[in-house]
Amino acid sequence: MTTALHPDAGGGPVLSEETARQPYVYRRRPLEEPDWQRIPGWRDVTREEWESAQWQRAHCVKNLRQLRQVMGDLLDEPFYADLERDHAERATMSMLLPPQMLNTMDSSSTDAFYADPVRRYMLPVFSDRRTDWPSHPLAARDSLHEAEMWAVEGLTHRYPTKVLAEILPTCPQYCGHCTRMDLVGNSTPNVDKHKFTVKPPDRLGAMLDYLRRTPGVRDVVVSGGDVANMPWPRLESFVASLLEIDNIRDIRLASKALMGLPQHWLQDDVRAGMERLAATAHERGVQIAIHTHVNAAQSVTPLVAKAARAMLDTGIRDVRNQGVLLRGVNDSPAALLDLSFALLDEAAIMPYYLYMCDMIPASEHWRLAVWEAQELQHAIMGYLPGFATPRIVCDVPYVGKRWVHQLADYDRERGISYWTKNYRTGLEASDPDALTRRYEYHDPIYTLPERGREWWRRQVKAA
Repeated sequence: MTTALHPDAGGGPVLSEETARQPYVYRRRPLEEPDWQRIPGWRDVTREEWESAQWQRAHCVKNLRQLRQVMGDLLDEPFYADLERDHAERATMSMLLPPQMLNTMDSSSTDAFYADPVRRYMLPVFSDRRTDWPSHPLAARDSLHEAEMWAVEGLTHRYPTKVLAEILPTCPQYCGHCTRMDLVGNSTPNVDKHKFTVKPPDRLGAMLDYLRRTPGVRDVVVSGGDVANMPWPRLESFVASLLEIDNIRDIRLASKALMGLPQHWLQDDVRAGMERLAATAHERGVQIAIHTHVNAAQSVTPLVAKAARAMLDTGIRDVRNQGVLLRGVNDSPAALLDLSFALLDEAAIMPYYLYMCDMIPASEHWRLAVWEAQELQHAIMGYLPGFATPRIVCDVPYVGKRWVHQLADYDRERGISYWTKNYRTGLEASDPDALTRRYEYHDPIYTLPERGREWWRRQVKAA
């Protein structure tokens, strides 16, 4: 038999990948920065202005009026009406789009803009949402119960050796599917956001005090919000204080702005500060990494790659990507592989995790069922190096991250998966059943067979 591995005895050519009909064919695609001057509102913007973090922040699109001013007649009026209705009736996050992100969306026509994957999650409209089940009946503002696990305000201690430090409640950009929609960003007509009650210096001080007296913690994710929104001297001071705590061995800085506002990470003061932190970390044997959040290959532009490489050049351990699996954005093997290769090959960003979208209100149109995530994980195996094959994980309430194949049981008809864990959170210190209990996660109801949908309709009616 003549195959790619065993050509015929006549010494003929090895079968090409096209002939072999692989489900996915790798082609290196050089990055491209879309021409921002094609956008009516930015026709006179110079390269110097575009590459300025200050200009980008000053010209973020924050409302419908500003979007009209920027996009001009590229979008038809019904789109603006669709967007306005979503903000009034569904949106859990306020609008905040840096020019860098808006520029990566396809604005060649209104239909193309509607279909654009980045637009779908950064600028959701009412017609995107489900009308049958816009929210799952068990959706919650803090769907992962992070605030319940605060050791001090803003410091979630869920895993035995790891903590999440929410050091501020703002970002340079707001994603429609934000898992911390109850705390992050401005209030919307539908969501009155919670607020931190302790002043920032006292809150950060309390976090550091807790970590100093809790030697079992070795890993701190510094997040929020987005660390790019904290003035650099304050962020550097906080991270430097973490580096002084002997038991802290890993520090991860969470910033979608590495993609959404790469200009921030290219500023001289930020690069110099990261060099200082990386040098101290190296002396003390601590690893510092940046974790960013890219969901679509088109978001990886030359400026994003330049920012990622600039951070690696400071001496930090790694730049990794934690995307979110979203229907209509990256829910195909090709989209996930295109994204992973763009990150890895062109920007030196490590594909790391793909989270299933959390069960927050008005998110059903984005969420996938566990079985769909399992199929996607299977489909992307074997193309990327093992160390750069992103793991698709389900963040199970009261449990934490689990690979999508780690469930203990699965009722496909009702869309209920059951999960176990091997550690106690701070809430369960005296709970004898914490390690044997089965915790539930729920598929979107519209993905269920009719009998499952009817079962949920009865549950809602009874409630």
